Amino acid sequence: MLILIAVHFLVAALLPAVAARWGRAAFVLAALPPAAALVTALSWSATVLNGSPPTETLSWAPSIGLDLTLRLDPLSLLMIVLVSGVGALVFVYYAAYTPPEGIGRNSSLLVVFAGSMLGLVTADDVFSLYVFWEFTTVCSFLLVGGAGLTKLARRSATQALLVTGFGGLTMLLGLILLGTAAGSFRISAIVAYPPSGAVVEVAVVLLLVGALTKSAQVPFHPWLPAAMVAPTPVSAYLHAAAMVKAGVYLVARFAPGFAELPAWWIPLVVLGLWTMVLGGVRALREHDLKKLLAFGTVSQLGFLIVLLGVGEHVAAVAGATMVLAHGLFKSALFLAVGVIDKLTGTRDVRELSGLGRRWPVFTGFVVLAAASMAGAPPLLGFVGKEAAFQALQAEPLVLVVLVLGSALTVAYSLRFLVGAFGTRPGVSLVDSEGPGAALAAPVAIPALAGLVLAFAPGIVEPVIAGYASAYPVAEPYGLALWHGFTLPLLLSAVVLGGGWLVYRFATGRAGWLPEAVHAQTGYDRVVMALDSVARGVTGRLQAGSVPVYLGVILMVAVVVPGAGLLAGVAPLPRMQWFDSWMQVPLAIVVLVAAGLAVLARRRLTAVLVTGVIGYGIGALFLVDGGPDLALAQFLVESLTLVVFVFVLRRMPPRFSEDRRPLSEGRWVKAVVACVAGTFVAVLAVLFSANRDGLPEASVEYIQRAQEDAGASNVVNAIIVDFRAFDTVGEIAVLAVAATGAASLILASHRARRKADR
Repeated sequence: MLILIAVHFLVAALLPAVAARWGRAAFVLAALPPAAALVTALSWSATVLNGSPPTETLSWAPSIGLDLTLRLDPLSLLMIVLVSGVGALVFVYYAAYTPPEGIGRNSSLLVVFAGSMLGLVTADDVFSLYVFWEFTTVCSFLLVGGAGLTKLARRSATQALLVTGFGGLTMLLGLILLGTAAGSFRISAIVAYPPSGAVVEVAVVLLLVGALTKSAQVPFHPWLPAAMVAPTPVSAYLHAAAMVKAGVYLVARFAPGFAELPAWWIPLVVLGLWTMVLGGVRALREHDLKKLLAFGTVSQLGFLIVLLGVGEHVAAVAGATMVLAHGLFKSALFLAVGVIDKLTGTRDVRELSGLGRRWPVFTGFVVLAAASMAGAPPLLGFVGKEAAFQALQAEPLVLVVLVLGSALTVAYSLRFLVGAFGTRPGVSLVDSEGPGAALAAPVAIPALAGLVLAFAPGIVEPVIAGYASAYPVAEPYGLALWHGFTLPLLLSAVVLGGGWLVYRFATGRAGWLPEAVHAQTGYDRVVMALDSVARGVTGRLQAGSVPVYLGVILMVAVVVPGAGLLAGVAPLPRMQWFDSWMQVPLAIVVLVAAGLAVLARRRLTAVLVTGVIGYGIGALFLVDGGPDLALAQFLVESLTLVVFVFVLRRMPPRFSEDRRPLSEGRWVKAVVACVAGTFVAVLAVLFSANRDGLPEASVEYIQRAQEDAGASNVVNAIIVDFRAFDTVGEIAVLAVAATGAASLILASHRARRKADR
């Protein structure tokens, strides 16, 4: 899997050049890495299902335990079918759909996104998971924003970035807390041996914030409908099959270990049900087919969050089935909207009429996908929804809300079909040729897959059962179209009938939702509040005074880490004032020069005595047996002194003409300087006195100096051999400083010559 992820990124780097030469063929090349990932994952399915998930590890920093670990288990295999399988279809579709502009950019970003999703669903360590998670966030921002030519695109991309980025950072904190509590950052180990305690409760909530933001759950959901400004193939991939499933995947991944915690299942069930109903209501209000599907996706994601969050065996079976079904039917529907928009020039249901008669075959494929979304037999969506009703029979309140949400799903599915393909009185029939094979096939394949898998669930049932095996089996349950005359069958009939009634009498009349409770309004207010706070804080802290900035930095450095650092320091051992009598006069010179620098009223005098301080420190290095450090100090001090002298020539000779005693503001500066200086000096003494032997790195340097570098001086070996690149960097800094000094000298000479003329 490591190689496949690397191939994604390598191909992405090549695609702009390919697009520049061969145009849309770049998308055909882009389809190869996800197709290869799908084939490879399926070839390992026997090993995965036998309980021996393949694992690959690449060490980042072995000494501190940072590894990139990938693990292919049943859940990962199920997600790869969507991430890579649907991804390959979308790329082929995009080759026929896209206009000539932006091919290189979009194809490259989509392949990077596909590789990131592949890494995300196979990552077995929390840091790799987070890195791939944020890759998908950045790719989504760039794909939604496009070239940034419109205000709406920029706003939508920024909203998606802010919401999902906030969730990602919150999730990272939760993952770190979980890993620390568990004593391992391997996800499989954390789930297999979940830790407990108050910290874990907090970590779980933080983790769920990441899942809820990524999967557009209340109150974070508005970013998903806003992201519909992206090209339709992007929406089909990111917002139906892949990115929005990342939060669902996160819930599915950690649920076996933490589903029993109230901090886990209560937020997921409450917010999931709320999102399911709210998304369904909002979908019924939309006239734009793409926005309708977007709110439908929000609703369906809430359904998935509930199923995978409750932590029960049959619910896990239903959740995994619906994850697959949703990816299939929603990608087909989004791609169908792209076809309609491309060939008719509109997505507005008020302007569409008669497409079903003109495109009968294509309409049939879309009907299959929409019927699966509605949970109608004989399709995979029906199989998954019956399993959901079976799983939640013991939870009447949850079951009632699920039935209501499912009825809304039926209603907006009918609204989609009738609005897109029905004949509207008073609206001119759309006169457009039917889609070609390149556009129709990517719609037909997932739609037909939902039909085939409903009749042959055994194809995917081993994978689904492999994931659900993480939960205790209270009662065996197998996927099937027919389980007899049962309560789930009755509820399915109620849902279909109730959904038809909702569509018949409530479509277009859901405007009762008050504007004040719209989450988009809440998002706008939060952003405005943050802007106001930022302006206020900036106005007060950015006073335009360098001494104020420096004073704030110094006081924060003293107050924030000071208490913690000093609290953990052991009592001081006996110390002597000096090691060599030569240190005494040098220390006196440094202290006197420091005092003169404070009292100096001329700029040049202050610079010269500051130079004396630097030379005194260099002399102390020399006395302590560090001639190389002393030489570096002398060189830097000399160059700095030269630069200051030439700069000061263009400034007033005095700091101020004020000769009065120290004012109140100056006393404050003096106190801050004394406190910060004393703090740094005390810390230096404490830390140097509390060393328990040499650090491991120092021991290694001493042992290897003679053997590896042939040097008897360890410091020289470090500078010239072990850390040669650092030395080169320091030499470059000195060269830049010397060049700057020389430039000032030359500029001064030229200015004099011009003045003399």
